[in-house]
Amino acid sequence: MPPYVTALLAIVGVVLLVVAAVYFAEPAGSLPSFFPGHLAGSTHHHTTHGIVALIVGLIGIVGAWMSGGKKQLS
Repeated sequence: MPPYVTALLAIVGVVLLVVAAVYFAEPAGSLPSFFPGHLAGSTHHHTTHGIVALIVGLIGIVGAWMSGGKKQLS
């Protein structure tokens, strides 16, 4: 795979891990307004959103790791 695919997967993975941390740490009323699940004045935590962001972020990191591995000489 081209190196830019590896870099893109790594960046997306790290960003989604940060998004997952925000979902776990902040209630819905404190989320940035562009986040899905933002509800002004709500004290509910969107744990499911955080879990999904965490899983997809980990998949991105693993994908970057797998695509950036050693190349076999043929």
